[in-house]
Amino acid sequence: MTMTQATADTDLRRHPAWLQIKAAATALQPLQSKNGAIEEPAHHEAAATHVTELADGIRTLAPEFPHDAAYLAQAALDFERWAAEGFGEPDFFDALALFQPQQHRVDGLRHLVVFPMYTQNGSSSRLVEAVLVEVIWPDFIGELEAGDYSNGLFVPLRFIDFTAGYDTNSAVLFPETVAMREIPTFTWGAIFQDREAARFRRVVEAAVGVTKLELPADAAEMLADQQLAEQTFVMWDLIHDRTHMRGDLPFDPFMIKQRMPFFLYSLEELRCDLTAFRESVAIERRIAADENATDADRELAKHAKWVQYAVIFDRIFRFSITGSRVRNYDGLGGQLLFAWLHQHRVLHWTDTQLAFDWEEVPDVVNKLGAAIELLYWKSIDRPKVAHWLAAYELVSSVVEPHPASAWKAGALPLEGTPRQLTDLVMDDEFPLSMFFEAFEKKMRDVIASTAGITGETA
Repeated sequence: MTMTQATADTDLRRHPAWLQIKAAATALQPLQSKNGAIEEPAHHEAAATHVTELADGIRTLAPEFPHDAAYLAQAALDFERWAAEGFGEPDFFDALALFQPQQHRVDGLRHLVVFPMYTQNGSSSRLVEAVLVEVIWPDFIGELEAGDYSNGLFVPLRFIDFTAGYDTNSAVLFPETVAMREIPTFTWGAIFQDREAARFRRVVEAAVGVTKLELPADAAEMLADQQLAEQTFVMWDLIHDRTHMRGDLPFDPFMIKQRMPFFLYSLEELRCDLTAFRESVAIERRIAADENATDADRELAKHAKWVQYAVIFDRIFRFSITGSRVRNYDGLGGQLLFAWLHQHRVLHWTDTQLAFDWEEVPDVVNKLGAAIELLYWKSIDRPKVAHWLAAYELVSSVVEPHPASAWKAGALPLEGTPRQLTDLVMDDEFPLSMFFEAFEKKMRDVIASTAGITGETA
């Protein structure tokens, strides 16, 4: 971030109109029910005052965001209509349809986002939230996206300021979280790479100390620099995000309309991460073999290498031990990657010290990605239950299931319904290994400390 940008951000955080918006949104939240409505008539008079303050603040601040003029004008109208109609379940379809941040992917460009919405890993209620953000779009990302890694829906962001729903672990901004009367065709999805990078740096720095890992010099360089880490996560997420719709996939690759065993979600998320890893390895090796590589090419190769470190370290050090043990699919993905590396003898835990054979790691990680892709390719010719069983076989061949598991014992009602099979998956079907049990205890406070973290507070 340049000094000019930093100064502009500080001024915007202190802008009276932003402070008014933030205060009004915060005052509305405790008056709202889970669906966003204000059901108690006794609160309506106060709520109407807060909505007036909110709409006035939006209109006052709107000139700072000329690219969002139509959306902000409609957002103010949607708030006023919500109040005029008696504070029922809010409907911000009209404003949301006009908010198109994917059309303005310019590095440092800012947005004001104000909607009744829930925040993933934050509030599950559709409360009024207000967020100031800026786009992260370095030149090399623009070139990647314009070339082999097109993803017109992807919007990488950095926090400037936010209300309580984002003072949490939430690192995404998705249109489907907004309260609205009907579901539109979604045209964008945003990820806060500054939060991802900041918590990665804090967790990995602590994990390195706990495990006595000797970091390679290039990994240490990225870990020490918030901006480099942010750019690394933008590259990772650019490729990850597009992978959900690419490959030999079921008809519903996001699996949002299906109730399935949670380990299938683990494999989907890991598949996308390992695709980003594989493509980064390919980019790095292609450039290394090019005698005519430019300075820009070599910088891209460095970012590609950093993505590889980020995938490994974030997965094994943070994902594995973050969240509850109730159907923790991201946690299982981290456990799976760690165990795969260990069992292929490129990750070593010897004399209570962690070490990697870094020259061999890329090909071993790519083998896991290939195993998951083969599972997907075969699934197209398999019945659903047969695919589930094959997926369980893959995961359980690497990560040990719970001894009491009906799936492990093969005691499954295979002539019953798929739901019966899903119900027999234990909440913690794949418990933490002894390594991770001990590691989690040492890292618990560090993990907890990353809630609400941003690039500036890292």
